[in-house]
Amino acid sequence: MTQRIAAGALLMVLFKLLERSLGLISTLILARLLLPKDFGIVAMGMSLIALIELFSAFGLDSALIQRRVVTTEHYNTAWTFNVMAGCLVGLLMAAAAIPASHFYREPELVLVIIALGVSSAIQSLENVGVVDFRRNLQFDREFRYMLTKKVVGFAIAIPLAFLLRNYWALVIGTLVSRLVILGYSYVVHPFRPRFSLAASGDLMHFSKWMVASNLVTFLRERPADFIVGRIAGPQGLGIFSIANQLARMPSTELVAPINRALLPAYARLADDPVALGKQYLSVMSVIALLAVPVVAGLAATAPFVIMLVLGPKWREAIALLEVLAFFGITQVLQTNAYSAFLALGKPDVFVRINAFHVVVLLIALFALTPTYGMYGAAWAYVISALVALPVNFVIITRFLGLRLVDLIIAVWRPLVSATIMYLVVRFRTRIQRDAGFLC
Repeated sequence: MTQRIAAGALLMVLFKLLERSLGLISTLILARLLLPKDFGIVAMGMSLIALIELFSAFGLDSALIQRRVVTTEHYNTAWTFNVMAGCLVGLLMAAAAIPASHFYREPELVLVIIALGVSSAIQSLENVGVVDFRRNLQFDREFRYMLTKKVVGFAIAIPLAFLLRNYWALVIGTLVSRLVILGYSYVVHPFRPRFSLAASGDLMHFSKWMVASNLVTFLRERPADFIVGRIAGPQGLGIFSIANQLARMPSTELVAPINRALLPAYARLADDPVALGKQYLSVMSVIALLAVPVVAGLAATAPFVIMLVLGPKWREAIALLEVLAFFGITQVLQTNAYSAFLALGKPDVFVRINAFHVVVLLIALFALTPTYGMYGAAWAYVISALVALPVNFVIITRFLGLRLVDLIIAVWRPLVSATIMYLVVRFRTRIQRDAGFLC
């Protein structure tokens, strides 16, 4: 099984590398065709839809994977809940469009929010049968499915950006790509869902904690969208969103696909805590080796990354990326615990850890953002993460029967080497700037 897990993780990482290649090209083009304000308007709409979707995101995919035995009725029930939730989200988005535009003081936001609500309804109709790819460790099929979704999105968004030259390229691109993927999901898997709530009791027992987890995850990751958007407007929010997205890249693009492959594998080891603990430490060492140096490199080379990838009109994102990259390191180190808690059937523990994180974050945001704007928000993310990370480590090691020193041994080398790399690069960059080689 270990070899199969490794192969699956490798495929998911390969997918993310290909995805980021497309994403990097897309970002280069879109950032030069569109303005920060365009990204900010879309981020305002996405923050609202993310908030509304919290109360309908039951994590049923994870519930299907975590269960040892599933029937056709479980799949039908999961699909039915997804459709009901997606349609409800679309209606709530339409109802919230005008109040949200008043909150952000941005009248152009109304139609954007309605369009994003429609896209949520479309996405809810996707074939739930594709969950089998992960449940049965068919990572090659999962790889092809996910890659196709990214290629479709890329192929639609870029021509629209050249044609429209505004935020509608992003919105319409989302709508059209989700329509295409809806049809594709029924091509790649033979399952044909029907409306049923027969297995709702089995799934909702697990999923009630997934809803709570989604809520605290949202409050941990997206409160700045509302606060920065309100204070700094779409221009400031666009800059903050892009810097935050870049800072999270190692977590979302390298670590997330590894965790995606690990959840079904961890679930099969849930009855053997010793084996699960060993697997957890092994994965943590690999995650630290792959992702921590990347985050440190982003922080050290932020001026080059922003100017090269995005261009001069994004210059304000440099200082934000230098700060938010340290938040990215904390995300890299804690995401593996989420998969382990789910596999153990203990999503409530992760909810409580995240709830603590959220309390610290909200206190820091309200203390720093009104005075320091988007830069205060960036430091609030870093401070709260540094407070919450040790709590995460202590709890997960206890559940897996590990010592905290075991975890430190697994990750200390990449952390130390990345720190040295960061200090050397920063020192060299400062010397070059003082000598006039860098602007």
